[in-house]
Amino acid sequence: MASGEAKGETVLVTGASGFIGSTLVRGLLDRGYTVRAGVLNPDDRAETDHLLALAAGAGEGRLSIFRCDLLDGAALADAARGCSGVFHLASPCTVDPVKDHLNQLMVPAVEGTRNVLRAAKAAGGVRRVVVTSSISAIVPSPGWPAGEVRDERCWTDIDYCEKNGVWYPASKTLAEKAAWKFAEENGLDVVVVNPGTVLGPMIPPTINASMAMFRRLLEGCIEEYADFFMGPVHVEDVALAHILVFENPSASGRHICVESICHWSDFAAKVAEIYPNYKVPKLPKDTQPGLVRAEVGSAPWRRSLGMPWRASRAEGSSPNG
Repeated sequence: MASGEAKGETVLVTGASGFIGSTLVRGLLDRGYTVRAGVLNPDDRAETDHLLALAAGAGEGRLSIFRCDLLDGAALADAARGCSGVFHLASPCTVDPVKDHLNQLMVPAVEGTRNVLRAAKAAGGVRRVVVTSSISAIVPSPGWPAGEVRDERCWTDIDYCEKNGVWYPASKTLAEKAAWKFAEENGLDVVVVNPGTVLGPMIPPTINASMAMFRRLLEGCIEEYADFFMGPVHVEDVALAHILVFENPSASGRHICVESICHWSDFAAKVAEIYPNYKVPKLPKDTQPGLVRAEVGSAPWRRSLGMPWRASRAEGSSPNG
């Protein structure tokens, strides 16, 4: 991500130690922001060492580590105090079955989002909150009109999720709706980014859910991710989208962030082409029932915000950057 003009603002990033969070922290530091990196456990070096390494060349005092337990309102309020912006990324993410969907996914996603927004509102000086939602708040949506490309008007069907035990999309959908409700009721400026399957060079020491899907594909996994996939996107594009929707006063609403709307089978075929020495399975043509394919690189919000989309469109780019 290219360096930009120094902004001199202090911003909070929850989930800063994660895949998107770390890349966003680097981008914000490059653009001159002072960053408060919110992590679950500041004493865990696996959460902090890679962030401190990013800050090493940014200048003294440009990055500080804050404890951001999503269920600890006091800690969140302390982290947000004095900030002009908040990027809320922290939320449990998995495409695998969970034993306790309520406590593993729903409560931290939904109540955690409310707590972050309460902290931002109480801080007084926060001019905008950028909430990281997901395409999982858009699919699965079996009631969407047949033959129509999904866009930001589309919402995941909660009833479908509950009937089929698809809990991660339910958690992201309810969390995003809670954010919009809080914003409307409390006069807080909120914008949302809805990334797809996020891929690219990893800064953290542990693999994230999206990159785990990619690794499993290379290992020959035939899972079709029918309820979890709408398109891939490069992690640097996702981070840049967060920054642009924060910086541009005209940005509002939801922002689907995928390079193209496609099926998992399309992605698998491309991976097989790039990595012929791996046992990438050949999948059925349509792995996402009813999903209409579309090129979305020229979507209106990208044009209006000047989103170059360069990382995922670079010549010769691969799913791992």
